[in-house]
Amino acid sequence: MRGMSASVHLAMEQLKMNGVRMTPQRHAILSCLMDTKSHPTADEIYKALSPAYPSMSVATIYNNLRLFVEAGLVRELTYGDDSSRFDADMSDHYHVICKNCGRIVDFGHPPLHDVEKAASEETGFVVHGHRMEIYGLCASCHNE
Repeated sequence: MRGMSASVHLAMEQLKMNGVRMTPQRHAILSCLMDTKSHPTADEIYKALSPAYPSMSVATIYNNLRLFVEAGLVRELTYGDDSSRFDADMSDHYHVICKNCGRIVDFGHPPLHDVEKAASEETGFVVHGHRMEIYGLCASCHNE
């Protein structure tokens, strides 16, 4: 497969090891997610891929996104609006979300492991992770 990034290749190998057959549609969805920083919705992925894959349905997109989330390749971002967004960047990072247009931008602040440690010490919980969101208006919405 021409031009396949190393991250897409690794993700495909991980799926194969989990017994997931790699179809052209799966490859296209995975590539679409891994080649963007826009945190697309399933509908946005569908619109991007439908010209090249006219037989692909929105249900196919959703089913494959669920598969990728379960395999640990993709993160589902739910922020109280009506549609989930998907992020193939599984590194520790945070998100800044526009309250007007819903745009999500990665924020590369160092992970707050000390907050997890403090929460564990104070509550006795075994902490498995945390999520932090920052809300505001993106530059475009602010300037309207």
